[in-house]
Amino acid sequence: MRKLTTALCALALFTTTAAQAQTIKDFLAAVMQKWTAPFEPFHLIGNIYYVGTDGIAVYVIKTSQGLILMDTAMPQSTGMIKDNIAKLGLKVADIKIILNSHAHLDHTGGFAEIKKETGAQLVAGERDKPLLEGGYYPGDEKNEDLTFPAVKVDRTVKEGDKVTLGDTTLTAHATPGHSPGCTSWEMTAKDGSQDRQVLFFCSGTVALNRLVGQPTHPGIVDDYRATYAKVKPMKIDVLLGPHPEVYGMQAKRAQMKDGAPNPFVKPDELATYITTLSDDFDKQLAKQTAALEKK
Repeated sequence: MRKLTTALCALALFTTTAAQAQTIKDFLAAVMQKWTAPFEPFHLIGNIYYVGTDGIAVYVIKTSQGLILMDTAMPQSTGMIKDNIAKLGLKVADIKIILNSHAHLDHTGGFAEIKKETGAQLVAGERDKPLLEGGYYPGDEKNEDLTFPAVKVDRTVKEGDKVTLGDTTLTAHATPGHSPGCTSWEMTAKDGSQDRQVLFFCSGTVALNRLVGQPTHPGIVDDYRATYAKVKPMKIDVLLGPHPEVYGMQAKRAQMKDGAPNPFVKPDELATYITTLSDDFDKQLAKQTAALEKK
């Protein structure tokens, strides 16, 4: 429980640091070292592999007809991501589909380069398409500190849509709030002789988003609350997310041993995590509301 609490508390870094920093540039400077630090790639579970950095999660899913790439990282980490894929004996050229969780620069920075190199199709949440194709942060479109290389979206998805490559199918769940088209992806992975339900949760932190006054996007408060209500009761065995802190990746990786139960299998983790997110959201909403009323 202590490890889970530590991992969840680490999520406050994004909001706390942003609040203390004078500018977005200051915030990015504070987190960039961890976001771009290398992490040795590894086989996570089933046909899922971790190929991200120490602070930004990126995944490759190996199927019978090629690779599915889940997110990228900062633009300057694209070479590292490609090297990580190669270290696992996989080929970047075999990437056929790129899935996006949400259209923020720390998860989209390599899309344009990898898409151009591989010809892979980019699939994203319907409401995030304009952000990806414009390369901007919603509600702060002209802030160059938050921009990323624009990229064409080949297919958009909404709740319940499926993406299949070879023997692997992922189901899209619309979980807006963190971004308008924030999309969580669910799939089944083999764990020995057992099937495990895996959720790549998009995100549910407030982060840099404005909830009141001029909100980052219309309906943002209702979006967050609907996402928490939808995701909390889901029956998930393995929680993954866009940052390692979401699920204590480093600690679990250190626990992995041949012949031992996979430490990433924690059926009760999702509900606990969503409760923490929801509680933090209420605090952030109250804080932003109070600040607005003082103006």
